[in-house]
Amino acid sequence: MGSQNIAMSYSRTNGIVLVLTGAVLWGISGTVAQFLFQQQGFSPEWLVVVRLLLSGIILLALAYRKQKEQSIWVIWKQKKERISLVLFSILGMLAVQYTYFAAIKYGNAATATILQYLGPVLITCYVAVRLKRLPSVKEIAAVLLAVVGTFFLVTHGSFHSLSISGWALFWGLASAVSLAFYTLQPHKLLAKWGSTLVVGWGMLIGGVGFSFIHPPWKFEGHWSVPSIFAVLFIVVFGTLIAFYCYLESLKYISASETSLLACVEPLSAAFLSVIWLHVPFGLADWLGTLCILTTIAILSIAKDKQRNP
Repeated sequence: MGSQNIAMSYSRTNGIVLVLTGAVLWGISGTVAQFLFQQQGFSPEWLVVVRLLLSGIILLALAYRKQKEQSIWVIWKQKKERISLVLFSILGMLAVQYTYFAAIKYGNAATATILQYLGPVLITCYVAVRLKRLPSVKEIAAVLLAVVGTFFLVTHGSFHSLSISGWALFWGLASAVSLAFYTLQPHKLLAKWGSTLVVGWGMLIGGVGFSFIHPPWKFEGHWSVPSIFAVLFIVVFGTLIAFYCYLESLKYISASETSLLACVEPLSAAFLSVIWLHVPFGLADWLGTLCILTTIAILSIAKDKQRNP
């Protein structure tokens, strides 16, 4: 029993370390993107299309190595699944990437990441409407906290003006809507084909589709040693390694614990933005952040109790 408990404890520790690593890398990559947009003159369009194309190709290559030859193509055999995959790629994967980066360009990484975390609140509201049931007390409390948190974050507590630009608010809220769709829509595809294959195709299709609007060779910005390392960091660490760590963590800890621990993403984005890029982040911003992260905690714990009554 002793050795079994040690093994369980070790596995749990592995899971916690993995999810924290993935979440911190996501947060850092948002701040690195802000550096590229606001100091190196890069466009969100170019970064999105390059990130999606490179990450999609690498993920599909990994899926190909793990599975039998040609098996990465089986997802295209059924018409219903083809349509679902294309919808996920364009309205989910591409939309969530572009709206998030656009929110960073017009605002900052901290605010963009925190606004994106309103996604779970939208999911809760959607599920309640779809199931034709009233939300629970905890869900109502979570929604109210999210509203209060957003108010503090975008107005600094003032009823008369916004503390961020209108475009930053628009793209931040659009990012939350995209995240909700991205989370809900591919449920059946993920259950049948696995995340590596579905996300790999989603990134590649999204990148190819967006190439018709903004080709990857249409570059804007200033190449330098820091900007080269920044792009590599976003593709390798902020996408591939972060994605791998997050998925691996689900093998060792529950989904609700993973959701809670992933809340370090907006915190890491906020701290790095303040320390590195000198983004002003006052008391109202931290209060708004706390409210929204508390919202995620309430929803995650409520979901866990529903699964384990």
